Amino acid sequence: MIDDQGEEAVDAAREAFPSLHPIRYREPLDLDRALDSIDVAIVHEWNSHSLVRRIGEHHRRSGGYTLLFHDTHHRSVSDTAAMAEYDLSDYDGVLAFGEVIRERYVARGWAARAWTWHEAADVRRFNPHPEITPHADLVWVGNWGDGERTEELREFLIRPVVTLSLDATIHGVRYPATALAELRDSGIRFGGWIPNYQVPMAFASHRVTVHVPRRPYVQQLHGIPTIRPFEALACGIPLVSAPWDDAEGLFRAGDDYLIARDGEEMERHLRSILDDPDLASHLSRHGRETILERHTCAHRVDELLAIVHSVAPEMAA
Repeated sequence: MIDDQGEEAVDAAREAFPSLHPIRYREPLDLDRALDSIDVAIVHEWNSHSLVRRIGEHHRRSGGYTLLFHDTHHRSVSDTAAMAEYDLSDYDGVLAFGEVIRERYVARGWAARAWTWHEAADVRRFNPHPEITPHADLVWVGNWGDGERTEELREFLIRPVVTLSLDATIHGVRYPATALAELRDSGIRFGGWIPNYQVPMAFASHRVTVHVPRRPYVQQLHGIPTIRPFEALACGIPLVSAPWDDAEGLFRAGDDYLIARDGEEMERHLRSILDDPDLASHLSRHGRETILERHTCAHRVDELLAIVHSVAPEMAA
């Protein structure tokens, strides 16, 4: 973010989230200082193996807090060797953002305990903006990535936009020159990187969005949609998704969003939403309703506290 946008991006993030207090550091991190007087530490799986191990060792020596490892990615199936190298023996457990990932940690002996802790939408930030009049048809927020969904993006996003002559915008990072040229040739605006707190306004400025899951989530990690559908539904923008298996029953397909089994069905669904205000309103209303009933950050806080209390019952007092 700093390389792309400069220190101003950090200042803007602090202004957008005044209750969060990020601390930038360089390794080796002073763990005695960083973990002093805390109740819960959550260590994300993108941290280095050495730091993850050092934090576990600190927990074993010092105790006094609950230590959880947080897995929000597909590397448990796409890079198993790297994940197996994490030493979680001194952790109290793993927070996995899907049941299939939780099962892998337990079955492979990577962790003694693991809990499913799904993604959620911060509805203080992700809300509809009826004061904004949509000025374009379709918006997609996502990264081009590493070849994990290139063909899927062409089938479910680029070609439907071209076939339907839609006014479309894409935001994201890691777009190679060839991808940017393809977007230009397709008449799609490329908006580049966008701060997450500005995404609700991007949704409000468009009439529909799509979800194109990465291949590991479709083929191996059933039941995990990743964060963007939660946030899109919270904002009340109609959503059409490429196929994924909602194995855990998180949403109501057909009411919260539509599923397109191939590119042609994606075209039909997009045209229906853009041509039928009643259908668009139905999806918008029901999708947001499901988020508010089941998938807000407040729900996830309650789930996290229940997990922490099961590890350290004395903290429930």
